[in-house]
Amino acid sequence: MPKSFNQKLKILYLMQAFMERTDREHPMSVPDFILYLEGYGISVERKTVYEDIETLRIFGMKIENRRERPSGYYLADREFSFPELKILMDAVQSSRFITERQSRELVRKLEHLTSISEAKRLQNQTSVLSGSKAVNCEIYDSIQKICDAMADNRQICFNYYEWDFSRELKPKRDGARYRVSPWKMIWNNENYYLIGLDERNGIVKHYRVDKIMHVSIESQKRKGEDIFRNFDFPQYVSGTFGMFGGKEQTVKMEFENHFVGVVLDRFGQDVMLIPKDQEHFTMQARISISPQFYGWLAGLGTGAVIVSPENIRRDYISFLKKTLKNYGENSI
Repeated sequence: MPKSFNQKLKILYLMQAFMERTDREHPMSVPDFILYLEGYGISVERKTVYEDIETLRIFGMKIENRRERPSGYYLADREFSFPELKILMDAVQSSRFITERQSRELVRKLEHLTSISEAKRLQNQTSVLSGSKAVNCEIYDSIQKICDAMADNRQICFNYYEWDFSRELKPKRDGARYRVSPWKMIWNNENYYLIGLDERNGIVKHYRVDKIMHVSIESQKRKGEDIFRNFDFPQYVSGTFGMFGGKEQTVKMEFENHFVGVVLDRFGQDVMLIPKDQEHFTMQARISISPQFYGWLAGLGTGAVIVSPENIRRDYISFLKKTLKNYGENSI
């Protein structure tokens, strides 16, 4: 690249130096900046560096001059703070709905939002165990198309997959395409879900995005506007245990007082807790009845009881009896 053209890029390279090389503990002196610019074939005087620093300040960069050692200029304010970036990086590394390679690439991009030295600190302090990761490399394309369809008020079609015994993803419905009116994507239980109206039976359903492949945006307009206009997505998620669907019913339950935190974590802060006596409280919620709900309840032991309706009480008892039979117990 001609030297004269590099001179025109001088202030951009100076901005790059501030963003990549400086923070409070790693400032750069004017001679440092001169040496840095020389690496790009740019000759500059001290006075010009001072002038360019002032120009960057006027532009909006918060550049400060540290007087004590180590002394020099540094970028004092960034779009993301250190703890904010750490939270984002940990979330990316622990996300199960993207592949291992996608996690690494995203983390590297996040590192560019801070200085090189801060990026190394983040690398050293990140120790999240990611667990099982998705294998669907199409997930970015699926998310893009789902978002585009929602923005354009269009339906989508896709193939939906599930794991088989050989640990391979196989298409459900023998490869038949699903047609859905997409309305919301939600991150829950370490997975990403699409919530929409199933066009085949006209009911609200959710789908794991990492199991969606070969998405196409259709010409038909979305359906379900009346349903989703005031749809309570948080209630839907809290009442759908493990995002396993089931018939939704209002269930009244009784808990020991020490389970208050568990109930609030599960059903949200707005749920009404009614004291029963000094040791127990009751509450009710709309719940998608499923084995996952019963499993959650069983995990709380004798401190949680279904009060009503009676058919759900009987169904729960049947669930417990069948579970005990697996251990040779034929009666309760």
